[in-house]
Amino acid sequence: RQAARGAGIVTEFAHVPVMVDEVIAALEPSAGGVYADVTVGGGGHSSAILERSAPDGRLIGTDRDPAALRAAQIALAEFGDRLTLRKARIRDLREVLDELGVEQVDGVVADLGVSSAQLDQVERGFSLAKDGPIDMRMDPTEGETALELIGRVDADELADIIYQYGEERRSRRIARTLKRAYEDGDLETTGDLRRAVHRATGPKRGRIDPSTRTFQALRIAVNEELADLETFLRALPAVLGVGAVVAVISFHSLEDRIVKHSFRESSLLEPLTKKPLVAGAEERDRNPRSRSAKLRAARRVEAAA
Repeated sequence: RQAARGAGIVTEFAHVPVMVDEVIAALEPSAGGVYADVTVGGGGHSSAILERSAPDGRLIGTDRDPAALRAAQIALAEFGDRLTLRKARIRDLREVLDELGVEQVDGVVADLGVSSAQLDQVERGFSLAKDGPIDMRMDPTEGETALELIGRVDADELADIIYQYGEERRSRRIARTLKRAYEDGDLETTGDLRRAVHRATGPKRGRIDPSTRTFQALRIAVNEELADLETFLRALPAVLGVGAVVAVISFHSLEDRIVKHSFRESSLLEPLTKKPLVAGAEERDRNPRSRSAKLRAARRVEAAA
């Protein structure tokens, strides 16, 4: 990890963006354009868009994670007033544009899921490999933690969450085990959570840890990720100018399915990718996170007569 430094601020939010070349090829940023990066993160995609749209292209970057915004502010400082940053969820894009007096943009990028920087920060509770609090909030300043969610819902609802968002067929057994551990006071850290799932599923036998799907499900539920994605996608036709392109990078089948169906079912969006694009071999070797990335793009078209 590298620390971004500036004006006395140290922000440990070093995130390697995925499929930057593919995003730029889809959006084709140009001078004078206005673009939106709704998951600005460490600023990787935003930097590439601003470089390609020089000298006067503008970018509006949003993120729900305050640490990401601090890092982006430092990393993208060279672009001056061509950059506007706002704290917002992806579902809030329309409201952000309205606030800024922008009716439509020339391109949008969304890099979904948890970032490598968030995984690296133990206190965020995203990582299976590091023992931290059972938090998992992308915005640590609001909402309930994953532990609070486990405590609030009953075993049946918890099982539904794990099955729906984690596609975990052992969800009933896992949910009962997690509720028992919570009630016994045995759930304090992500290590406790992982061990509780292992008690329900048996220990790790292959390459994938058996608690991976449960961690994913809890994270998605806590952050309302799929609901936010659906709201964001519904708003796109009104946000994009005719000819503008949206590029969405997803990291699991639930996200990709929602994006695919949204693009196909909209009369105002023309899919540019019959199948999702994936990272090239060199990028997959260099950045393991890119191995599960899938990029879909669509262009805003005129309404049918």
